[in-house]
Amino acid sequence: MTRKINIAIDGYSSCGKGTLAKALAKELDYIFIDSGSMYRAVTLFFIENKIDFESDVQVQKALQEISLNFVYEAERDRYEIYLNGLNVESEVRDLRVAQKVSHVAKISAVRRKLVEMQQEIGREKGVVMDGRDIGTVVFPNAELKIFMVASDDVRAERRYLEMLNAGKDVSFEEVKQNLKERDLIDSQRSDSPLMMTEDYRILDNTDLTPQEQFHLALNWAKFATEN
Repeated sequence: MTRKINIAIDGYSSCGKGTLAKALAKELDYIFIDSGSMYRAVTLFFIENKIDFESDVQVQKALQEISLNFVYEAERDRYEIYLNGLNVESEVRDLRVAQKVSHVAKISAVRRKLVEMQQEIGREKGVVMDGRDIGTVVFPNAELKIFMVASDDVRAERRYLEMLNAGKDVSFEEVKQNLKERDLIDSQRSDSPLMMTEDYRILDNTDLTPQEQFHLALNWAKFATEN
């Protein structure tokens, strides 16, 4: 007999966490939540409203003014992030946001606020969520935890092409350096650092196609729902 489970997908930047999470959610008819988009949306709000990241007062006030939700966009067949009623899916992918998001994500007040939102979404199970601390903090009891890795060059190339296709004016070296900086910040922050515990399944997709990694993860998910 199968049961609904929560699937946590963590890992380094540009390992394809979102791609895998979306594919699994669609196949299993689960809810997909891109936690990274939530942190990016908060970062976008902070940037546009000139919030001082170091000011507890400004950060707390700003968080009270932020409303986030995901809306299914049929023409693109995906859920997209809305910030205070506006679709910001494109804006949160800008390099200006990427350069600041890890700094915002390490702020404890921000993490507490978003973790509460994420845990509420997952209360009824049937959720696939990707991020940095999903299996360690948001869903520590998730029935399936996947930690994704890939080589630095492969990750940078994926992100670089993604940004070029979105019309962003960036260089490969800028993207690669940004990924390294984000990985370092995410792994060394004091609050909910990016880390892998022994209950994760490791998925190294350096040499895997999206289809190959999908079928591998789907088999893991099916096993988890039946046991």
